[in-house]
Amino acid sequence: MPVPPCFPSWRTGVRHRLSAWICLLGLGLTTGCQHGAARRPLDARAQAREYLTKNQPERALPLLEAEAARAPEDLELARTLTEAHVKAGQAEAWIAELLRRNGQAERAVNHYMLGLAYFSRVSDAGSPAVAAFQRALELKPDEPEFHYRLGLALLESEQYAAAVGPLRRAAELAPERAGIRLPLAKALHRTGDEPGAVAALSVLVRKEPSPAEVATARALMNQLADPFTRFPKAAESKLEEGMRYLQELDAPHPAIIAFEEILRDYPDLAVVHALMGLAWQRLDDAGRAVEEFKRAIELAPADGKNHFYLGELYLARQRPEAALPHLEKAVELNPLLDMAWFRLGDIRLERKDLKAAGEAFRVLTHLEPDEAPPRGKLALVLQLEGDWAGAERELKHVVDKDPENLEFTLRLGILFTEQARQSTRLEERREAAAKAEQWLGKVLEAQPENAVASRALQQLKRP
Repeated sequence: MPVPPCFPSWRTGVRHRLSAWICLLGLGLTTGCQHGAARRPLDARAQAREYLTKNQPERALPLLEAEAARAPEDLELARTLTEAHVKAGQAEAWIAELLRRNGQAERAVNHYMLGLAYFSRVSDAGSPAVAAFQRALELKPDEPEFHYRLGLALLESEQYAAAVGPLRRAAELAPERAGIRLPLAKALHRTGDEPGAVAALSVLVRKEPSPAEVATARALMNQLADPFTRFPKAAESKLEEGMRYLQELDAPHPAIIAFEEILRDYPDLAVVHALMGLAWQRLDDAGRAVEEFKRAIELAPADGKNHFYLGELYLARQRPEAALPHLEKAVELNPLLDMAWFRLGDIRLERKDLKAAGEAFRVLTHLEPDEAPPRGKLALVLQLEGDWAGAERELKHVVDKDPENLEFTLRLGILFTEQARQSTRLEERREAAAKAEQWLGKVLEAQPENAVASRALQQLKRP
């Protein structure tokens, strides 16, 4: 029986402990925390990071210590300095130094670094790290970074209920930091708040998550939306038989027979009704497919995939008005459903709802950062909104990675042709026309008979 990818455990030995500690140190570097940005010399910071990347922490430490003396409250610097000490094998000595400093005069940043250093050691990653972060919070109760690190430490210690509060507070204080939603979603999931976990992931996908964050979110969502949870073992072999007929052999009739046998004994299995719907849809029997999808929704109302299947069926029957609410419900219940976002964007674009279409395609560019179609759709929306620079950015993202993509090269030429025609300023028209000629020329160089590029070039030359 298919098993969804598992979300990695937060306590699975020293190897995973190291990964968790790297996450604890690194996530803030990519998601926020810009304390003291105006004061820090970027050259020294960049050099130190390069040394750490090359696993040369001893060379990074003098630079970081000098920077810390200039910006003692910079939390990003504090994280990097602690990372360097740990990578240099000086965790114990660094902990002793931080304890000495706090003994002389307590400072929140020292307790913060102490918590990070404790978290790097298996024996101290629980209570000692938690206590250090709690003390940092007592000294600076409105610092979102301290709430966040405390929540992570509690989560790592499997104190899931206790972790929810600090993580939720961190998200409230720093709403721009997308990554906070991942441990928050995990903590909510572990405490049985599945809707809350899904809501946290829904916020995440709208906040420009990194590919690594998307991968983690997918793994967690697969756990939250696993349709085979508590599937009866007695029916597993028959399920595998039906799915093999449906997916591998493209034989919906015997698949339906296998699924019907399961439903005779277990009539309330939502996933089997959904599979039945897919099989009837393959046979072009829309009526029976709709019945099965609706039954699956009744039995598993929190599963967004069932709404997606029904929405797809309505779209295939040229009924976008019927599909729209089901696709909206699909991404509400499962914000990691890529194709549902794509369909939503298309429907809203057709309705000239550019703001909603743009949101759907923008989410999709983060869920599928290497795919061209979402960026092409988003570029079209931005062009229709008059955002020429935004449209250019999305199209060039594809062309820069794939210079041989003539479709997007042509679209860049057409984009600048339209900008040249619509611009009211002579300088802007000339600049856009020059860019249009450049991109159209590349198309015609590869495809001399390309009629679209030729017509666009002719338009540019008209007085």
